[in-house]
Amino acid sequence: MHQAPTVVITDCDHGSTDIERALAREAGYELVVAHCASEADVIAAARGATAILTQYAPVSAAVLSALPGLRAVGRYGVGVDTVDVDAATSRGVAVCNVPDYGTEDVSDHAIAHIVALLRGLPTLDKGLRRGVSDLGPAQPLHRFSATTLGLYGLGLIGEATARKARGLGLQTIGSDPRFSPGETTPDGTLVVTPEGLLEQSDILSLHLPLIPQTKHLIDDAAFARMKHGIKIVNTCRGGVMDTAALVRALGAGVVSAAGLDVFEEEPLPLTSELLGFEQVLLTPHAAWYSEESFSELKRRAMQNILDVCAGREVRNTVNAGALATRASEERADV
Repeated sequence: MHQAPTVVITDCDHGSTDIERALAREAGYELVVAHCASEADVIAAARGATAILTQYAPVSAAVLSALPGLRAVGRYGVGVDTVDVDAATSRGVAVCNVPDYGTEDVSDHAIAHIVALLRGLPTLDKGLRRGVSDLGPAQPLHRFSATTLGLYGLGLIGEATARKARGLGLQTIGSDPRFSPGETTPDGTLVVTPEGLLEQSDILSLHLPLIPQTKHLIDDAAFARMKHGIKIVNTCRGGVMDTAALVRALGAGVVSAAGLDVFEEEPLPLTSELLGFEQVLLTPHAAWYSEESFSELKRRAMQNILDVCAGREVRNTVNAGALATRASEERADV
């Protein structure tokens, strides 16, 4: 009896995989849901699989080498830092992500953090809960129209955040290697150098991928260039900012407030020094979520890898060269 090809979800904390299961069944695939945390887990769960979907589990060169029949790796989300893309490409394995499913949601969340910090809401809320009906701990507060928001990264989410911020009256500047300092983005953000961004921003919002060049980009040296009393929001990746450096900057008053949705260690440990600062607003990597983004992420992540396996055009792949490599190998086998 012919056995249906298999797609393995290595790990998923979504609670339900009904959307993925329905798409797989319609395409003639068996879906297996595993609970992988390590390379060994992935190898054991995905042996013989045609494609895998991963949330946090590592897909390293060793994993790819142990799974020679793999044609596609899909990631629930935008970043692919848990996947060895170069190793996948060399083996003709397509790596797919969903880069724009949460653009509106993450930018909404960034704006929520920005507004909360600019109005001192974390400090005022925590003070009132202790019986302190005093504006003083949150001062100084400034009008939005007198405030410059700096955006480190002007991709889809950064630009969406900038657009919404300008609607609230904030002035926006940004830095991104895709643009030259002095020009204005199509949506109206003035582009400055990275140094200028750090020096001119009253509040800084991070919208960068986590790659070797951005690891701990916001470190002690970066904080030293910033305005004293700057506010910082991070909804991209925890590793972009050096947590120990942030704690030092908060303690010294260099950073007057921070809004963080992502952390170097997730979930955030209860021993984290960040929990000791009243002016820090913390959310549990929730920026991506809305009911709409949730279903879109699941549907598109699965559809991407099914399209690879069927030889169809793929909406989102980060290594198009892998498809060419696979096609060349298949022609050679004919």
